[in-house]
Amino acid sequence: MKIAVLSTVKSLYSTRRLVEAAEKRGHECVVIDHSKCYVGIQQGKPSIHYKGQDISDIDAVIPRIGASVTFYGSAIVRQFEVMDVISANPSQAITRSRDKLRCMQILSGAGIGLPITGFARTASDVDDLISMVGGAPLVIKLLEGTQGIGVVLAETKKAASSVIEAFYGLGNNILIQEYIKEAKGTDIRAFVVGGKVVGAMKRTAKEGEFRSNIHRGGTAEIIKLTKSERETAIAAAASMGLTVCGVDMMPSDRGPLVLEVNSSPGLEGIEKATKKDIAAEIIIYLEKQFDLKKAAKPEVRKKKKKESNL
Repeated sequence: MKIAVLSTVKSLYSTRRLVEAAEKRGHECVVIDHSKCYVGIQQGKPSIHYKGQDISDIDAVIPRIGASVTFYGSAIVRQFEVMDVISANPSQAITRSRDKLRCMQILSGAGIGLPITGFARTASDVDDLISMVGGAPLVIKLLEGTQGIGVVLAETKKAASSVIEAFYGLGNNILIQEYIKEAKGTDIRAFVVGGKVVGAMKRTAKEGEFRSNIHRGGTAEIIKLTKSERETAIAAAASMGLTVCGVDMMPSDRGPLVLEVNSSPGLEGIEKATKKDIAAEIIIYLEKQFDLKKAAKPEVRKKKKKESNL
């Protein structure tokens, strides 16, 4: 196969590992900056160009779409889909996962365990909103935040009211969630590929911090998931329509609670914690999808596409 990793930065650990894993398994692999791709839309002949070249010879793409370019990046993935190119994640699922509110609503509808979550447009109903999630302490999250940025723990009702009003005053959309004290600053990242968990780690917040993100100084170690945690991770990925994702869960007295489903999970933390070749698992998944496509459409490789020089 000719595989394209859609990434704006070639030097990132995850991008480098995906290229290494693809080449190790005998595939050609290129890195394409999706923010610099442009599309042609015409009847029966969709196309994508990059650096002045038609790149319709791509067989599969691995989207690594950053939060700041979700709309454009998803549009590029969608164009590849229109061209019948295999994608590690569907464009619609990427868009769903980036909207934290929509993600929570989808998971709730699927009956998956979640922290009690509130959402409102104005500060006029702050008191009732706080009561809805069980009162203080509580967690306040920006809808667009990533890597723990824009996540605040409010210890008291007064502090919560002040932070919520400040966010609303700046025109930000936020979620308010119950604080799960029994988690004690830990959460679990389960890496799901093709409907199965291929690796899992426990992340622990550094001293004085409640966010366990590795980017916030948290530490990670390999963990064996319980049956309930494994089933929850797989169900969460399936309900979002994601085939490659990181499912973040928090242990609680009522079972695992899903915090987020990440469509572009980093590989560095999970590979170093588990010592597993997660990048290879993603390539193997694409190989299986390509084989299924060939079986359904024998002409896939018979009609050789025009080769680009990428």
